[in-house]
Amino acid sequence: MADAGAPAATAPPEDAAGYYARLRRVLAGHSLPAMLIDLDRLDANADAMLTRAGRLPIRLGTKSIRCTAVLRHVLAHSPRFAGLLCYSAREAGWLADQGFDDLLVAYPTVDAGDLAAAAQALRDGKQLTLMVDSAEQCTLIAAQARRNGVRYRVAIDLDMSSDVPGLWFGVRRSPVRDVTGALALASAIRQQGDALELVGLMGYEAQIAGLQDRVPGAGLRNPVIRWLKTRSQREVHARRQAVVDALRAAGHTLPLVNGGGTGSLEATAADASVTEAAAGSGLYSPGLFDYFSHFRHAPAAFFALPVVRRPGPGMVVCAGGGYVASGPAGRDRLPRPYMPEGLQLLDDEGAGEVQTPLRVPPGVDLALGEPVLFRHAKAGELAERFEYALLFRGEQIVAQVPTYRGEMRSFF
Repeated sequence: MADAGAPAATAPPEDAAGYYARLRRVLAGHSLPAMLIDLDRLDANADAMLTRAGRLPIRLGTKSIRCTAVLRHVLAHSPRFAGLLCYSAREAGWLADQGFDDLLVAYPTVDAGDLAAAAQALRDGKQLTLMVDSAEQCTLIAAQARRNGVRYRVAIDLDMSSDVPGLWFGVRRSPVRDVTGALALASAIRQQGDALELVGLMGYEAQIAGLQDRVPGAGLRNPVIRWLKTRSQREVHARRQAVVDALRAAGHTLPLVNGGGTGSLEATAADASVTEAAAGSGLYSPGLFDYFSHFRHAPAAFFALPVVRRPGPGMVVCAGGGYVASGPAGRDRLPRPYMPEGLQLLDDEGAGEVQTPLRVPPGVDLALGEPVLFRHAKAGELAERFEYALLFRGEQIVAQVPTYRGEMRSFF
């Protein structure tokens, strides 16, 4: 577990000592550091996500996975996993080259290279949709459409934050916040003629999907967050429904209405205007998803570091480990020692670029070269640190597969 004051890692569903012993056998003979994915847990998490999503299919968030083998594995797991939510247009174009289809790009771009990659995917017969949130973007994208000889499919990014008095509850994304703004942008898209086609809308309720509401030691903050999320859910669902109704009344069919994330699957499914949910992090279940009040998935992705020093009693040092997650700087962005149980980061060193010291509890004896298992705070960012992931079931490694980094791809 982490130091006092940081969230504790979720206990595995089987005996912790037994699971650690099994992971040691899985890693036997493999160089460390290493990235591991437990396919049994991944599949169980996939099933749990489908159950939580109710009526909705789930579009896989590639940002949270960043491994084409895992994307293929989950898409094959159930037909209700349908399509990819990409974080880069250039990434979407590359995934189209790898045989993937039905690609929705979650973030806008006006970069000529990005749009050229998207155009090539369209010429190859793939379904690829770009995101827009302003008339200025539409003008620039339409110019590239004419230059590339294609018609871009586009979706409107609807802001789903709640403006509570004295508090912006959500993330800063799209300037399109209401029916008036959405209709104005739809009109700007229509004015581009054959260059652009409006096919959908995305509304990501980040404050519901990604904000933990049962954090140990948080006191009154937890019930306040739960209250804010309930209030926000009512507000943003009404906003999304009103926008969808208005756009359809204006003659836009909108076959695609995307919403949600791992932490809001149930809430998103309750919005009748939504045609699909988006999620990905729940498959790996990283540290930032440990403390939601309404669900808990099993940790399925880890990294293993070797013990390389024993500088004194009750302490070991691992090689590497400084894999800090993006977002606001804080302890919850640090990787968490997972196994053996009871290991703690040092307050004044944390997880270091080339070494990570740990306090070792009584009864735990780690020899040089032995693995320590960690969990990343976020999901897909772990893949940026490793060229390969070891996929295993039971005690058997079933595949060693490249991550995006292993395929020499980096998009941001």
